Amino acid sequence: MRRCIATGQTGSPEGFVRFVLSPDAVVTPDFSGKLPGRGAWVSASAEALGAAVKQRAFARSFKDDAKVPDGLGAQVEAGLAKAALSTLGLGRRRGDVVIGFEKVRAALKDGKVAVLISARDGAADGVRKLQALARGVTQIALFDADELSAALGRDHVIHAAVVGGAAAQRFLRAAARLEGFRAPSDGAH
Repeated sequence: MRRCIATGQTGSPEGFVRFVLSPDAVVTPDFSGKLPGRGAWVSASAEALGAAVKQRAFARSFKDDAKVPDGLGAQVEAGLAKAALSTLGLGRRRGDVVIGFEKVRAALKDGKVAVLISARDGAADGVRKLQALARGVTQIALFDADELSAALGRDHVIHAAVVGGAAAQRFLRAAARLEGFRAPSDGAH
């Protein structure tokens, strides 16, 4: 169990972002949870991070004069996005990710999809068609086409789906942390 230094909320580590102090006393996000030193945990949301900075909760938690860098929220969002997308890319290399409208539609019809991923900037018509087939399937719309394309090694990726239990769970954990920093579109997560 972890406790947020800003809100006091408790929960499992998957719902939090860990921060450590660098040797020069700068607050640094620890996305892997493996950096040395005492950790301070903040709920995975932009609001909680903003509250921690405003309340000087990092200095209290580290019992030191912690310097918070400008743009820490953007740094955390970028790091969480990178972590989620690398999990997705690894799933693709393992064969657990299907890419493209037709392949995703076929996987949805076969009932193999655990997570449907649609680019935020994808055409509404195609997204809507797949969402209609994806009843009961977790839907994610946190990334734009360029991000998905880079992570999956293809050009102009709008639709993707994760099949398989372990890959889907890893991706969902990473995406849930990012969701607090990015607004989803079209009612999807």
